[in-house]
Amino acid sequence: MPKERRFDFAGHMQGTYLSQSMFDVLTWQHPTYAKAYFEQSVALNKRGEYAKGFRLLDRAVELDPKMHLGYRGYMKLRFLRDYDAALADLDRLDSLTPNHTDAPWGEDIDFLRGEAWFGKENYRKAIRVFNRSLENQGEDWADIQTFVYLGMAEHELGNYERAISEFQRALKYSASTPEAHLGLAQVYREIGNPGLAREHILEAEKSMAYKREDSYNEYLNEIYYIDIAAMKKDLDLETASTTTADEHSRS
Repeated sequence: MPKERRFDFAGHMQGTYLSQSMFDVLTWQHPTYAKAYFEQSVALNKRGEYAKGFRLLDRAVELDPKMHLGYRGYMKLRFLRDYDAALADLDRLDSLTPNHTDAPWGEDIDFLRGEAWFGKENYRKAIRVFNRSLENQGEDWADIQTFVYLGMAEHELGNYERAISEFQRALKYSASTPEAHLGLAQVYREIGNPGLAREHILEAEKSMAYKREDSYNEYLNEIYYIDIAAMKKDLDLETASTTTADEHSRS
């Protein structure tokens, strides 16, 4: 069969022994067939076989950087947590596509760069880049997690009012954003408003079905039921402690 038909056949059986064998033959017969290297790498990286997967992906990038740099940057960010390498790939892609806003693997390039800077704990830089992502897409079309990350970054910097504003922007577009509710609960607890903290932690618990998750990796801002339970427990303890203190002062 022509190489394109064999590529499609192997791609539809992604991850199987036959698929990998067909890609081996394709890349042996057509050593500059970038798509085949890329497609063969996907299953390996999903399985966590990064040494093999990235050897193939690196070859795809070498042959067709515009097409495959974005995916490699995304993989380095989300799977390897190699933030510097991810930024290098995303910046290089940006330089190759002037006057065009890239969307590696369907996500705005500045959203991904913002995540990388957040992962590096450079919160001021992350805020600048996430705001640029909002400019790229328009607030109405941006990923809701952009506002969540902005709130988290402002929180880390001690800018509580700005953090509250960003988390509320996320809830404006989707009231069932548990990451934003948890963020608000944390901020309100820290500024001494346990009533609002409890209100938002309960909302976070109710909306956990809508939390950000992926079958293959853990997000930087991913939350879990254990986070909700820990916050509720802390609020209960603080409430009990305050009540006891008040009773002692009255007596």
